[in-house]
Amino acid sequence: MPEEIRIIPLEGIPEVREGDDLPDLILKAAEAGPGIESGDVVVVTQKIVSKAEGRVVSLDSVTPSPEAERLAVETEKDPRLVELILRESTRIVRQSGPILITETKHGFVCANAGIDASNVGPEGLVSLLPEDPDRSAVAIRAAILERMGVDVAVIITDTFGRAWREGHTNVAIGVAGMRPFADYVGQRDPHGYELRVSTLAVADELAAAAELVQGKLDGVPVAIVRGYAYPRGEGSARELVREAEKDLFR
Repeated sequence: MPEEIRIIPLEGIPEVREGDDLPDLILKAAEAGPGIESGDVVVVTQKIVSKAEGRVVSLDSVTPSPEAERLAVETEKDPRLVELILRESTRIVRQSGPILITETKHGFVCANAGIDASNVGPEGLVSLLPEDPDRSAVAIRAAILERMGVDVAVIITDTFGRAWREGHTNVAIGVAGMRPFADYVGQRDPHGYELRVSTLAVADELAAAAELVQGKLDGVPVAIVRGYAYPRGEGSARELVREAEKDLFR
């Protein structure tokens, strides 16, 4: 285990717009601050990835379907928002009052297909999740390696609710340059007991830890985790999605 893990907010990243070179913005902010070192984990919020990739939609451009109109009445949501939720989802998992839980095309089970209006811009704009967050993470990692010569892991995060527990936490929706799990199965504890189910979702743990320095209102969309010996390898966030037949909550 490392003696110390640092979580460093990367300040100075400007408002991101469609077409911006996100790795360049990250590297410039890092150059003015803590730098980026091989072995770092660069944790990036989904919102700026979606902005750079043009995944921001004006509700004025959306025509709701009859199904969206019906659900809008039941959930008391804007029917245009409901239409986007339906478009981004493969199915509705649960609807109760204003709560609409769906399974996204990525396989994520979350509220409103991950669509969000906070920290996007003027009223009437919403952000959709990146089309392929793992691919986005791979692209950011590759650009940092090419331009700086440093080998890092990249995690793209979003805020999800959780079964069993109140409140929200950041989770990994895109991963590159690391395995999303630390697997202790088959190892023995100090008393000789063989571990059988101890697989830690370290990508989610790093995502949640990074949020402590990013905040929701502080304008810090990127953090660097330094000193953690993450499991190296070519992993993906899709591995974190529990298979439907094993998910007792679907």
